[in-house]
Amino acid sequence: MYLDSLLSGRRERRLRIAVVVRLKVLGSGGTEEHERTYTDNLSAHGVRVKSSRVWHPGERAEITALNEECPVRGEVVYCQKVDDTRFFVGLKFPHNRIPWRALEWYDGISF
Repeated sequence: MYLDSLLSGRRERRLRIAVVVRLKVLGSGGTEEHERTYTDNLSAHGVRVKSSRVWHPGERAEITALNEECPVRGEVVYCQKVDDTRFFVGLKFPHNRIPWRALEWYDGISF
């Protein structure tokens, strides 16, 4: 088990929680592109979210749970194609902890 976590590159346990979110592109283009979507899984410093657009590693994004007021800004780690119109996007938040209540609902899990 320990070796598996080292090989996967993940340091935190991922929770399979679907949270409705607003996913926004942060760019210098001047236009604010966003979509309403949901998470596939999340941890204290990362999230895998479904998207209708292609994202590129290094792009910046802001994600906010619809029932929360605390947006979190992070960086795209990967974009995995699911089919012609859907993608799973991995975001990391190395300097911010996700402050959402959904994480607090799981007792006994330390982040």
